[in-house]
Amino acid sequence: MDYVSLIITLVSGAIGGNIAAGVSKEHSLGTLGNAIVGAVGGGAGNWIAQAIGIVGAAAAAANGAEGFNVEHLLGNIASSGIGGAILTLVVGLIKNSSSK
Repeated sequence: MDYVSLIITLVSGAIGGNIAAGVSKEHSLGTLGNAIVGAVGGGAGNWIAQAIGIVGAAAAAANGAEGFNVEHLLGNIASSGIGGAILTLVVGLIKNSSSK
């Protein structure tokens, strides 16, 4: 993974975490907390997607693509955003259940 993909992964995860917390206000961790947890979840979501071959160099090579690949970029953004949203909601649920 190059640095551009890493930055896209972290930013997409942070955005996904903030969107999920905005939709589900009771699970919000605050803007910074949502961004941090979302970025971690984005990294995990992208790693899982690469491991199963949805995005990444293996998927691009299987499709015969070389260099910049729009499908890889969109897959990276989607998997990172979804991973960030899921982890933010899970951490918010755990935080809320432990504080009661």
